[in-house]
Amino acid sequence: MLFNAFADYLLLEKNYSKLTVKAYRSDLESFQNFVKEEYGSKSIKDVNYPQIRTWIVSLVEAGISNRSINRKISSLNTYYKFLLKVGDLQQNPLAKHKALKMSKKVQVPFSQQEIERALLVLDFDDSFKGLRDKLIIELFYSTGIRRIELIEIKLSAINLSKKTIKVLGKRNKERIVPLLNSVKETLINYLNARSCLSEINDSEYLFLTKKGVKIYETLVYRIINDYFSQASSKVKKSPHILRHSFATHLLNQGADLNAVKELLGHTSLAATQVYTHNSIAELKKVHLKAHPRSKK
Repeated sequence: MLFNAFADYLLLEKNYSKLTVKAYRSDLESFQNFVKEEYGSKSIKDVNYPQIRTWIVSLVEAGISNRSINRKISSLNTYYKFLLKVGDLQQNPLAKHKALKMSKKVQVPFSQQEIERALLVLDFDDSFKGLRDKLIIELFYSTGIRRIELIEIKLSAINLSKKTIKVLGKRNKERIVPLLNSVKETLINYLNARSCLSEINDSEYLFLTKKGVKIYETLVYRIINDYFSQASSKVKKSPHILRHSFATHLLNQGADLNAVKELLGHTSLAATQVYTHNSIAELKKVHLKAHPRSKK
């Protein structure tokens, strides 16, 4: 297996993040285990498409979503393309594969009232945890950053005098996001509480657990889900919904699409435009309410 060389290729040549490379490797190792169980010691590079189809069917039967399956196949396909590139494979068995169809689920953002309820009504005490959780929610909603971007924020990326944070996005692309005055105040209070932790191991990172180590994905998700379960009746309550709310509310207030694109860290407008359907719905509502002929 050329897994190590493949990982180096993704990190150094493709400029993928360490987290993405870890996900790719996990997908490959999962497929490798399947190949060993089903076909003995056969190497990944020696399998054919019908055998890959058997793997796909097993994933479907296990209840894994088409979106997740497509991601796993993409990891495998990228690996095969790498093997072709280095001359270790003559033909890609996934060359003619078509991705599984996915249903388009409409992501419903939180309303501005739900955001206000979460931030103003819920009980954020002045403890380390209370200040940390409040800052996490405020940062998600006021900057639109991704969950992994928030986790990876380092103290060195914060500029309080300029009220900005440097964010490391996909493919290690950096961008500067502005801080609202209210968020800056919460940030300062949190930093004061953070400095009083009895032990700090991951000192370079902004967000820590009470044990002084860097926060992790499931904890961040749990924080958002727990607080918004008290403020919203929506089924899905996640960091991504806060990012979605950030973009939708900015567009509803007339923000330029290109500006929102830069704030979100998107490389193309097409990626940002998925957030506009809610804005269009809002525009229709305003139009219907305000247009002189709407009552005729």
